[in-house]
Amino acid sequence: MLVSACLLSAAKTNLPVNGHPASPQAADGRFRNPAPKPADGVAKTLGIVWNVLLNKPATTVPKGPVPVDTLTRAELEAAPDRSLFRLGHSTMLIKLRGGFWITDPVFAERASPVQWMGPKRFHAPPIALADLPPLRGVILSHDHYDHLDRDTVMQLAKTTGVFLTPLGVGDRLIAWGVDAAKVRQFDWWQGTRIEGVQFTATPAQHFSGRGLFDGNKTLWASWVIVDDANDANASDAGTLRLFFSGDTGYFDGFKEIGRRFGPFDVTMLETGAYDPQWPYVHMQPEQTVQAHQDLRGRWLLPVHNGTFDLAMHGWQEPFERVVTLNGERDIALTTPRMGERLDLSAPHVATRWWREVEAATALASLLDPGFEPAP
Repeated sequence: MLVSACLLSAAKTNLPVNGHPASPQAADGRFRNPAPKPADGVAKTLGIVWNVLLNKPATTVPKGPVPVDTLTRAELEAAPDRSLFRLGHSTMLIKLRGGFWITDPVFAERASPVQWMGPKRFHAPPIALADLPPLRGVILSHDHYDHLDRDTVMQLAKTTGVFLTPLGVGDRLIAWGVDAAKVRQFDWWQGTRIEGVQFTATPAQHFSGRGLFDGNKTLWASWVIVDDANDANASDAGTLRLFFSGDTGYFDGFKEIGRRFGPFDVTMLETGAYDPQWPYVHMQPEQTVQAHQDLRGRWLLPVHNGTFDLAMHGWQEPFERVVTLNGERDIALTTPRMGERLDLSAPHVATRWWREVEAATALASLLDPGFEPAP
């Protein structure tokens, strides 16, 4: 009954958007991946839904509070260029040339079409939405609820200069009431240059939709962000190359993106909400590391984890698995706390902060036999 209510809410508030038939990614009014998704079948789909709703292990949510470095607007404005602050899940606040850019901003309590049920945040954002400085732009990868939050977007629209989106996602924003003059939408391999920073929408292997009738009506994408040292107004710090994956399964496109735009200084790659039952649309940690290598990345920043319970794995498992792989493959890995500043020109090896949560809970249980972890 509750699931039906969510679906009906999504169907009512997220109507299908206009098609883009000229796109090479479009066919019969919907977007598609280069390699078709294998058919799951009704039995497999129902089995996945059953397990997600009724058979979740207790480890999918943290037993104690997640450490967060709170931020103020003054601190952000004083931060040097080429700073990154992870605000949660796939929301990254990046400062380039004095302006702030944010990826897939979600400040809602739940990643859901309704706020009375659905995946709930493990932690508050490091800074309140109303306290953010004006943004130069918002970068969106696709329209799923854990990446595109309507209330957040509408609040940001008041003080944001531009919204960069894949095809169709921009149409959705305009339908919600975002000024069309602020919206720029792109097909794969298309992009724009804004104040010396180049943004290019690049391929991803995923899907889209927010309701019952709009499956794959909008495109999904990863993003390449290049702060060009050859620009007349650039600093002497050299060119900075960033990659943001959005949501994606592992595919050959990473090698082509790496060939065209790499090497990357930092890759922000999905590492979370994976499962052997849906490898086509979410990477396993081993594939995340392989994608980083395909992209010719220097530092790997695992994202899409630590904020929402979206799969069957332990909430800290994505971090632990990628740390193990880091040791095996000798890659440079950074895992900053939510709100911790990362210098994109010279990233640091961050602490394994997620281990503090389990350690603190274990200590509390030892000192107080009546201690009960937070639900």
